[in-house]
Amino acid sequence: MMTGEQYKKSIKDGRETFFEGERVRDLATHPLLGACVGRIAAGYDRWYKPGTDAVSELMTIPGSAKELKDRIPLLHSSDIVANVTYQSIMTLTTAASRIAPALPEYAERIRDYVKGAQRRDIRIVECITDAKGDRSRPPGKQDDPDAYTHVVDRRADGVVIRGAKLHITGASMSHELMVIPTKAMKPGEESYAIGCAVPVNSPGVKIVDTTFAPRHHDTRDFPVASAIHMPEGFVIFDDVFVPNERIFLDGEVAHAAVFAHSLGLWERLGGLSGMAEEGDQLVGFAQLIAEANGLAKESHIKEKISEMLIHATLVHAALEAAIANCTISEEGAAFPDELYTNAGKYHAAANYNAMVRHLHDIAGGSVLTAPSVADFENEVTGPLVRKYMSTMTGVDGEYRAKLFHAIRDLTADAYGGWKAVTNVQAGGGLYAQRIVTRKYYDLNGAKRKALHLAGIKDEKGN
Repeated sequence: MMTGEQYKKSIKDGRETFFEGERVRDLATHPLLGACVGRIAAGYDRWYKPGTDAVSELMTIPGSAKELKDRIPLLHSSDIVANVTYQSIMTLTTAASRIAPALPEYAERIRDYVKGAQRRDIRIVECITDAKGDRSRPPGKQDDPDAYTHVVDRRADGVVIRGAKLHITGASMSHELMVIPTKAMKPGEESYAIGCAVPVNSPGVKIVDTTFAPRHHDTRDFPVASAIHMPEGFVIFDDVFVPNERIFLDGEVAHAAVFAHSLGLWERLGGLSGMAEEGDQLVGFAQLIAEANGLAKESHIKEKISEMLIHATLVHAALEAAIANCTISEEGAAFPDELYTNAGKYHAAANYNAMVRHLHDIAGGSVLTAPSVADFENEVTGPLVRKYMSTMTGVDGEYRAKLFHAIRDLTADAYGGWKAVTNVQAGGGLYAQRIVTRKYYDLNGAKRKALHLAGIKDEKGN
């Protein structure tokens, strides 16, 4: 396993990372991105174990419902790149299990790759969403064939790929890119049915980063974003060579969707567990700010908070059901239940904005206008803003202002906007969860129950 310092050295490998128009030569010392490197390095130190056979707890494959459940708090307390690495490993493990009967050679390659990644203690990110071009047209009918990542040359020892993958969290901070098809492919689209693992420093890989990181010199007014921000990578494959041993799918269009569906399962479980945690956070902020404002006993405030805590409870229940009803593969890996994972993620994401609206309604306009922490420290303004930001004996004005700052940062600033979009889009948009939920819901069983209640016999006379 790697230590934090070894991780920092491992990403000084000539990778081409760009940020706001400039090449970043040293990620660790960059004024914004350097903090991300530091958090990942701290995670390496946290999980480090000596010994040649040691494997990070975050990279082992759960084999039971209990192990699936026990993994969640560890992931919540880890950096997002460690989370994505776990999801990548589980995506590949799930895909290998599903394609093994038809494509045993690819399945074996995937398993060998996963074992190697565990042994090397590397960080992997998921590259699935293509540039897509004209969304109304399939990959093979785009004006620019590179709109979807595809194979442009095949050699005896591997393939050359070209294209771009978007919204790749932590790409420039990782070691490898898990590249998979973004959707089902059809005959004639064989070059787009490519799945592989690509080192970040491979010749031709270029990453353009954006970030919601606070741009203020005093980050105390951004207690959430300053502690968790991670760059989003626009990953470009400019004729990148991939050797055969790193190829997990190449032209088998009938199996292209397996990878996307496998990733969707783990992305949605991660989103569901994250929104269960966020649901509790929103309830907590609503109750705290209501108390600080002196309105906690008002009936309409209590009603809004009741709706919020019911929402949080239902999201937790879906998460519990997804885990408790997991299936175990022939290889001994535990996979969460598709129905509860997708229905739960849909419910959580579809209702998130309503819960935030309740929080803003309860809190009031100071969510946006509360004085900064530095204003409380100024000898002229400090006593005055503390006086007028307080509401009653026992409620300090600075304490109330800090609650407002946290609510704004979480729900109404750069990170809040990122979160609002990500909750909907991560793991595929809401429509994708509706499709999978319908696929796994026992609709025929529901029809039989309705017919029975109505006293009508079904087609079999039952």
